[in-house]
Amino acid sequence: MEQEPSPAEDRPRWRRTGRSLLTVLVIVVVLAVAAALGADFWLRRHLGGQMEALPAAMPVGERPQSTPDDSINILLLGSDKRVDGSVAGQRSDTMMVIHIPADRKSVSLVSIPRDSWVQVPGHGPAKINAAFSWGGPALSVATVEKLTDVRMDHVAVIDWEGFKRVTDLLGGVTVTIPKTVKDGYSGRTWEAGTYEMDGKTALAYVRQRAGLAGGDLDRIKRQQAFLRSLAGKTLSRPTFTDPRLLYKVLDAVTANLGVDEGWTASDMRNLAWSLRSVRSQDISFTVVPLKSLGMEGAQSVVYLDRPEGEELWQALREDRLSAWIGETGTGLADVVD
Repeated sequence: MEQEPSPAEDRPRWRRTGRSLLTVLVIVVVLAVAAALGADFWLRRHLGGQMEALPAAMPVGERPQSTPDDSINILLLGSDKRVDGSVAGQRSDTMMVIHIPADRKSVSLVSIPRDSWVQVPGHGPAKINAAFSWGGPALSVATVEKLTDVRMDHVAVIDWEGFKRVTDLLGGVTVTIPKTVKDGYSGRTWEAGTYEMDGKTALAYVRQRAGLAGGDLDRIKRQQAFLRSLAGKTLSRPTFTDPRLLYKVLDAVTANLGVDEGWTASDMRNLAWSLRSVRSQDISFTVVPLKSLGMEGAQSVVYLDRPEGEELWQALREDRLSAWIGETGTGLADVVD
């Protein structure tokens, strides 16, 4: 039984998003199939009505130049709710840049650790996740653009509940755990093996960092491994050939989705259609190059490798990110801790 909306739901969606595992791929692939089924009217009415338009979600003033081709860059954000359902003063838990090349033959995702020590416009040096707390999506976009010198075309925020529901609708996701580990926070022990995880189990899996050798950095890899598996399920033939399932998946995603006001349902539909040939093997995952861990006062932080990072962002600006990930061997391993 669905619960009645809480008073917190009157807040703008970016201020009430839960833990986010974000992938535009799930959205655009489902939209592509819906479009192919002739569901344009439904898309305009239902999808457009459900998506939350994030007010003033893009920064104003001086920004990097737009790419001269038809490539698209999307910043995806998420944060933790408080017990009372609010996220006021909270910091973004997950941050990814999604690059969709002009030829629409692949999709690349770059995770940025939430503790990355960067310059936040108007605030000086700080952890990158502080930008969301101080200025919402717009300041997060401005911070990432300052770091990368890459213009973000859109920003999206999606509640984890949407992907939890999608996971259950698709019958779970397959995840391999290479060695037994114990979550020092929850007390849960994950035995080595391959599992079909439902939404609740997947949430516990991607939330763990205590007990992982790389802590939050290993959690990023788990997030990416989950997204890879979820995308594979979404792109599978059984999903494509079941209109009712597609409806439910799309409904689950859009009900928990917030995007900048300039990104319309029609735009998303057209993007989806342009990506209709993308398959799971065409998706690349990587993490921005890291230099070291350290301390800034009482804060544990991540220092980024700026020279190597510039190579990554230059590859993105030149629309060859997928090739760069392959050439440098920096993509997500087949199995992660």
